[in-house]
Amino acid sequence: MAFQVSAGVQVKEIDLTNVVPAVSTSIGALVGDFSAGPIGEVTTVSSETDMVAKFGQPTTANFTPFFQAAAFLKYGNSLRIVRAAKALQVNATGSGTGLLIKNLSHYEDNFKAGEASVGVWAARATGTIGNGIKVEVCPASDAAWAVWTGSAARYDKEFDSKPTSSAYAVARGGSLDEMHIIVIDTLGTISGTPGNVLEKFAYVSAASDAKKTDGTSNYYIEVIASTSEYIYWLDHTTAVDAGTTSITDFTAGSTTEVTTLSGGVEGSAATAGELSIALDMFADAETVDINLLIAPVDVNGVTTLGAKVITLVEGRKDCVAFISPPIADTVNAATPAANVLGYFNALASTSYSVADSTAVKIYDKYNDLYRWIPANGHTAGLCAYTDGVADAWFSPAGFNRGQILNTVKIAYNPTKAERDDLYKGRVNPIVSFPGEGTILYGDKTMLARPSAFDRINVRRLFIVLEKAVATASKFQLFELNDEFTRAQFRNMVEPFLRDIKGRRGLTDFKVVCDTTNNTGQVIDTNNFVADIYIKPARSINFITLNFIATRTGVEFSEIAGQ
Repeated sequence: MAFQVSAGVQVKEIDLTNVVPAVSTSIGALVGDFSAGPIGEVTTVSSETDMVAKFGQPTTANFTPFFQAAAFLKYGNSLRIVRAAKALQVNATGSGTGLLIKNLSHYEDNFKAGEASVGVWAARATGTIGNGIKVEVCPASDAAWAVWTGSAARYDKEFDSKPTSSAYAVARGGSLDEMHIIVIDTLGTISGTPGNVLEKFAYVSAASDAKKTDGTSNYYIEVIASTSEYIYWLDHTTAVDAGTTSITDFTAGSTTEVTTLSGGVEGSAATAGELSIALDMFADAETVDINLLIAPVDVNGVTTLGAKVITLVEGRKDCVAFISPPIADTVNAATPAANVLGYFNALASTSYSVADSTAVKIYDKYNDLYRWIPANGHTAGLCAYTDGVADAWFSPAGFNRGQILNTVKIAYNPTKAERDDLYKGRVNPIVSFPGEGTILYGDKTMLARPSAFDRINVRRLFIVLEKAVATASKFQLFELNDEFTRAQFRNMVEPFLRDIKGRRGLTDFKVVCDTTNNTGQVIDTNNFVADIYIKPARSINFITLNFIATRTGVEFSEIAGQ
């Protein structure tokens, strides 16, 4: 209460412990054409193994985004991927008539009630990877169980006992509601072993309101929808509501069902337009947190995707895009320097993007081939690596932190004169030095005019500062614009900046938040203003070593002072 009317003691607790929070700096992002995984949905992977499990192995048609992602994951452990939707692709189904189911939300909104009419099951993964998935259902029937135990596959060994009647059904006067469901990879496309068991669901119920002992649903449709990685339920016969007492309401059936999925189509290669639509999933900075955006590679002669990612990061203002030239610009090219400069000269000036100079050759262990891929997965990864061994405001280039891993060779190794031209053209050279490896040998952003923001470390420093302080500042909204609030803001921000200064991110700072910038006019218009002055630390790009010979009798203090 605001005031006490009668005598008494009022205890109040006031929290003045607001601090500037830590913010992420190493979350990568990428879109591409993958063999599996949800379409049009942001999915996080933490390793190459995790990516293979969620998005499948690379093929000749889609290896580029896969190995861009794999390159990043050699340095960082958080990558957000959007699989692009493309023309003609469909999921395999029980009837062999393909059906596009993009992701779980798309399924729940359009097909979970049995609207599809294309068979009893569908593959989760869009494309040919779902072809050959077999789904077997064994209901609570002695005859059905005998078929399983007598079959060559002998799937009964995968379960502890036959399905019967759950305690849930018996309590309501029903019986024989349980079933076992098993999912088999008949072709070995997914697991690598034909006939391998992908997943199994034991003692699930045909009763629509059946519960497990922990209170969660045991209704087989709900269990499949929420836990399966490989199949969707489509038009399988549903049980009526299990709240009734008729035994038939709980009966799962009396025969074993066997369904092999087919009709999945990979579709045509993703176009620049389709990849652009996928990139839009990363456009909203408030709902999707990313820091290092790996651009899809353009084809020779166009700048569609490069221009798209620049527009995206300029709109977000909280992440950096990494752009590589088209593969053909440097692989077996007669004039690689001119090609690379021509591509990047056509792109807008921005401090939120970083350009590199060449494609790199890597070994594809999944197909036993060597592939040329863009280098931007590596350059983005170097920033993530730098965050781990130093801080976001350190340069990711050079011999200390700029070593590019697991490359066989680079397509274009520029000379010193060519490196000068590339650097003036806003392109960071990637150079292979004998005995020293392949190095990112520049730390420029794509900003054309001279500025502190034409360096990667400065741009990323300000992203960290702006993101962290802006997040903390939300707690000043709807407070009173008086000296108490302004002092509270200064006391929150200044220790944070002192910490950054102590970690070599900046050389000095000043926070102004008082009546000089919060005038009566500002206060009366319900605004709050804080001016934060920053002197960013600069990376060394040029070293001059002066070796001076002197006569024997000369004192050094005479020519060099103290």
